Amino acid sequence: MRAHPFPYPAIGLLALAVAGLVQAQPVPPVKTQVPGYFRLAVGDYEVTALFDGYNDLSPDLLQGLDKARIRELLARQSMGGQGMRTHFNAFLVNTGTHLVLVDTGAGQCIGETAGSLVSNLKAAGYEPAQVDTILLTHLHLDHVCGLVDKEGAAVFPQATVHVEQAEADYWLSPAVMAKAPAAAQEYFKVAQRSVAPYQAAGRLQTFTPPANPVPEVQARLEAGHTPGSAIYRFTSGGQSIVFIGDLVHSLAVQFEHPEAGIRFDVSGPEAVKARNAVFGQLADEHVWVAAAHLPFPGTGHITRAGKVFHWAPVLYGPYQPAAKVPLLK
Repeated sequence: MRAHPFPYPAIGLLALAVAGLVQAQPVPPVKTQVPGYFRLAVGDYEVTALFDGYNDLSPDLLQGLDKARIRELLARQSMGGQGMRTHFNAFLVNTGTHLVLVDTGAGQCIGETAGSLVSNLKAAGYEPAQVDTILLTHLHLDHVCGLVDKEGAAVFPQATVHVEQAEADYWLSPAVMAKAPAAAQEYFKVAQRSVAPYQAAGRLQTFTPPANPVPEVQARLEAGHTPGSAIYRFTSGGQSIVFIGDLVHSLAVQFEHPEAGIRFDVSGPEAVKARNAVFGQLADEHVWVAAAHLPFPGTGHITRAGKVFHWAPVLYGPYQPAAKVPLLK
């Protein structure tokens, strides 16, 4: 009888492997995440959520609610109470006429956990030079630092930056900065450095609602978090999406308790009033909502039961206009 060319028949290899006599080769872990972008069709507009990064905040920054209740709500979201994670989301709207970026993330101002906006924008199929319009909800560093690189050069060389007039009057004013506490003056300087190359090139513009920065958007002043905080609504094909900036920071707390503010609010009472009013309107209208600090992609719907609001995040799926999705019966 002819000997088998391999001492163990194939079926025997499986038995040996089970017995541990044949060792499988280790497969090294990949250790990278998927690109941070998510696409959504809103009528004929393409909306792409872009992940810039995250930061962990102290729960003690939340105000206007019992601290024990705050920690209870955070624990319900498995946050424990050691830290309150906040995401930095920006949003790209392709209207077919303009390529609009809403906010620019924290860029180089936070550290290693932020600054992914450009790489994710490129992964999504776009280049920074293609962005022609930037809408800033306000001028806090986690919304403007992505405007410039570490050397202070414009990241979006063809874009015009739009900011609400009251917001510019506050953060870009040397006189207002001089009156601010010393600890707060760095935030003014960051805002001024971030817009400086656009301002020098004549590509920083202000507006006062009901005037709109570009024809496709409706801008509205919702002061409170900052003096000139703006929200932006895009509508196409009977669908709308509203970018609400920093009306909400905590998924776990501020939907169930919109009366809870955060220490970053310039005017806490105004911020609470704006949050209640906008949440109520958007829940009634059932439009798409995009928020800067909710878990990525920060896009979904606000619903409510009585006086309590809820966040219904967008469901992952293929990019497909809603009107073309078949309803199974």
